[in-house]
Amino acid sequence: MFRLVRPDRVVPLAAGLLAVALLSACSRTAPEPEPVRSVRTVQVGSDTAGGVKEFAAEVRARTESRLGFRVGGKLTQRPADLGETVRAGQVLATLDATDLEQARQAAVAALAAAQSNHEALSAEYRRFEELRAQGFISAWELERRGNALKAAKAQLEQARAQAQVQGNQAGYAQLTAPAAGVVTAVEAEPGAVVAAGAPVLRLALDGPRDVVFSVPEDMVQAMRSRVGQPDALKVRFWGSDAVVAATLRELAASADPLTRTFLAKADVGRAPVQLGQTATVLMDLPRQSGVVKLPVTAIVRQQDRAAVWVVDRASMTVKQVPVVVAGADGNEVVVAAGLQAGMDVVTAGVHVLSPGQKVKFFNPTPVASR
Repeated sequence: MFRLVRPDRVVPLAAGLLAVALLSACSRTAPEPEPVRSVRTVQVGSDTAGGVKEFAAEVRARTESRLGFRVGGKLTQRPADLGETVRAGQVLATLDATDLEQARQAAVAALAAAQSNHEALSAEYRRFEELRAQGFISAWELERRGNALKAAKAQLEQARAQAQVQGNQAGYAQLTAPAAGVVTAVEAEPGAVVAAGAPVLRLALDGPRDVVFSVPEDMVQAMRSRVGQPDALKVRFWGSDAVVAATLRELAASADPLTRTFLAKADVGRAPVQLGQTATVLMDLPRQSGVVKLPVTAIVRQQDRAAVWVVDRASMTVKQVPVVVAGADGNEVVVAAGLQAGMDVVTAGVHVLSPGQKVKFFNPTPVASR
């Protein structure tokens, strides 16, 4: 049921509602001002960039051979173990030579039969020569006997060669070290049936040692210009602060299809190193004057571009300035363009700043140079 409101009560009611709304609006608290953030900064100054480029490396033998049998068979013994030092001619592994020995004996028997046949035909041919001289046989008959003797001689030579091959095959049942070295990998165990040429052991031969590392595509040209130059690189081995001079001996002509890097090998001479030892290859970068170096923490991303926060001392606010990064120098970033000397660049807390935000210096501003 609806009740009608008297007209003389409508105006007071509306006035009351308006007063309540005005009081509510007046009671709202004003938003708190954005806090003034403290920032660490460095002052831009020109510098000379260069430094050292580092590559992770590993010590390997100059010559490392993957050894396998020249014949197939069942592996029965493998006297050489992983990490063992072996001498030239030492037996590393052995195959079951039963079938090879039987094949050798069959070849020797075939050689004896061919030898006997050749001797019999030789004696027969001499008798027919005497008969031909006396006129008892025709020249054609003597020629036929001579052809038979030639065939017997060819069979004898074939049997002798086959016996030699089978003798070699029987000797291939033993895998021996071609030179002194260290066994660096074992790829087959006794009981396995291996094919001819299948790797059984990997042997690092005694001799020079190389430091092997991968070079990214952007450093290939700079690295290629140093190939063959004595002491063009330096190597620091793990666990030691000593630096050894090295010569870049080889740089791959094509990139690895998976890593897209180029394999490089540096000669460390007679440095006392161990196979598989970890090392760091150091390459001095060319010096560039008139550039700016900033801490890595000063760089932010702005629409796929690098930028930094710069403090305006007059208003003590920050703004983003795009920069061009030319590379790295240790823990610092080399900035090629975008900054001017005297600018104050924020180095800490850059990810919580916004354009025009009020800031204050947390520390005295040093100059961005070494």
